[in-house]
Amino acid sequence: QVQLVESGGGLVQAGESLRLSCAASGRTFSSYTMAWFRQAPGKQRELVAAIASGGSTNYADSVKGRFTISRDNAKNTVYLQMNSLKPEDTAVYYCSTKPPYFSWRASDGYNYWGQGTQVTVSS
Repeated sequence: QVQLVESGGGLVQAGESLRLSCAASGRTFSSYTMAWFRQAPGKQRELVAAIASGGSTNYADSVKGRFTISRDNAKNTVYLQMNSLKPEDTAVYYCSTKPPYFSWRASDGYNYWGQGTQVTVSS
């Protein structure tokens, strides 16, 4: 059974940093694209960052230069380092993954999801 478990969320002030982690289990994800999505109240879920099996990355324009996605295939874990946080980054952050036959740059195809972790940034 595939499981994705996020951790690292919390309440911080604007300008501070957080590091989210997502531990995957149930299979080996080294060939899968891993990603972080977020959903703010009243808004649609959006793709924040994705990392391909080879390490290529893609980011939403709103987080470029502030967030960094990385992965440790030996630990089946993906990370999201979030720096210079802003109040508009407040959302529930979800870890997700999709098989390698989907284009890693596309926002579709994600078929496994974590339960989410709350990130709240106060001004």
